[in-house]
Amino acid sequence: MKFLDILKPEAVKVLSAVSSKKRLMHDIAELAEDAYGITAETTVDALLERESLGPTGVGHGVALPHARLADLQEVVGVFILLEKPIDFDAVDRQPVDVVFALFAPEDAGVEHLKALALVSRNLRDASLCAKLRANHDPATLFTILTETESVRAA
Repeated sequence: MKFLDILKPEAVKVLSAVSSKKRLMHDIAELAEDAYGITAETTVDALLERESLGPTGVGHGVALPHARLADLQEVVGVFILLEKPIDFDAVDRQPVDVVFALFAPEDAGVEHLKALALVSRNLRDASLCAKLRANHDPATLFTILTETESVRAA
């Protein structure tokens, strides 16, 4: 599995001012609706429900919110770069500015886990995160994410 399998260019966005984690979840859901046709209201509810089980802020300014959705046919992702980091209740208590949200069908099983592992593994790379943070153009961010894999594979 690669980023190209789960991410569309139109599912990448830079947000200048997000006031809270809850507002960010709404922004993620709206972007997912625009890019993939997923119902925003259902998506917000699923994200908040998953978040109530434990925060998905994994540390070093990165969050990986994710949810399973009944009407989805494949695993898809949304990438958001925040110009101003926000409190996300991350494991290291650091504010978050790099967010990759994943959505999977309810019965996705191993595909959901593969996607989560892919995103987690790549966003643990400090140099990749530094490149992402240095660019505020969605097209460039998409290219950085999708080209990272081909460089690593070589």
